[in-house]
Amino acid sequence: MGRVTAVAWPGQLPLAIELAREADRITEWPGLGRRAPEPLRLIVVRDGRVLDSLTSGGAPEWGAAVALPSTRTIVLRADLQDLTRTLRHELAHLALHQEIGVRVPLWFDEGYAAWGAGEWDRLGGLELNLAVVRGAIPSFTELNGALRGSASAADAAYALAVSAVTELARRNPTETLEPLLQRLESGTAFEAAVLATTGLTLDRFEESWQQSVRRRYSLGTWLIAGGGWLVVAAVVLGLLRFRRRADRARREALDEGWEVEPETKGGNELDPTP
Repeated sequence: MGRVTAVAWPGQLPLAIELAREADRITEWPGLGRRAPEPLRLIVVRDGRVLDSLTSGGAPEWGAAVALPSTRTIVLRADLQDLTRTLRHELAHLALHQEIGVRVPLWFDEGYAAWGAGEWDRLGGLELNLAVVRGAIPSFTELNGALRGSASAADAAYALAVSAVTELARRNPTETLEPLLQRLESGTAFEAAVLATTGLTLDRFEESWQQSVRRRYSLGTWLIAGGGWLVVAAVVLGLLRFRRRADRARREALDEGWEVEPETKGGNELDPTP
């Protein structure tokens, strides 16, 4: 299929061919411009169990796909939704590593791929993330761990990663990733490239990014995004519980001291007189 070799079991072969056509297109990538993919192999598997087997456990339990830049291979599950966007995310990994040979941190790799796939809806999830709203923004080291953690932790981590990558672009006078990626393409180490294109050491950039996230995602944005309804629901639930406890105590108080005389044997139920 052009530059893309599709590999799949018979049940997934039509889907694999369709996705291979999508992968073979010339694509505009952030900071890289229009790029045609170099030859790659696309393996479409039935489910997560097969994905885990083929990647020797390299994919997290919740993983939808894996990109292997060293062999220019993408392994993708067929049993999930939005496969085109998942494919584009993995293609972004390959496009990035096709152009740069230096090592980049995981948060940058995943943040770039999320940007390349247009996963901007991830940022909306941060508005309702209480940890973020409380200002508990992870360090880059912690962010790397969260990206390979549980599914719930990874959701926020991917959003934070893409926010960090967009902040790198914003910090450059061009407001693009192009200067940073050009330096990485030339072989400049990642930390040195960040310093040259933002004027900040990586540690200082991390602090600046954390501050920007705290400013953007505050208690106010949480309330506006829907967190206020959670507060209202919690208050209503609390009032209902209080009312039930009060009613129970009132009933118990009314029951105290009441005694019912036993019925007289043989008496007339409607006329108690002898």
